[in-house]
Amino acid sequence: MRNWNDYKEHVKKIDPQGERDLADIEAQAAIISAMIKQRNELGLSQRELASLCDIPQSSVARIESFQTTPNLATLLKLFRVLGLKLSVTK
Repeated sequence: MRNWNDYKEHVKKIDPQGERDLADIEAQAAIISAMIKQRNELGLSQRELASLCDIPQSSVARIESFQTTPNLATLLKLFRVLGLKLSVTK
């Protein structure tokens, strides 16, 4: 395999559960990437964002480094402060 996309296509062909796992990972990455981008555009540090959300700075750092997945309440706090909206589509 030459790159990430080749690997994803390979997994999709041979492993239905792996395909679902990859989709979940990519969705989480898109959400967290949007959060990081918006925080940077607003000129906020992790510490400042955490303070505005009343959560520990270490939680923001763990979320942004994909060491933990935030619960929905935490994610909504972060998005509210960042001016982002979470939408669910079918």
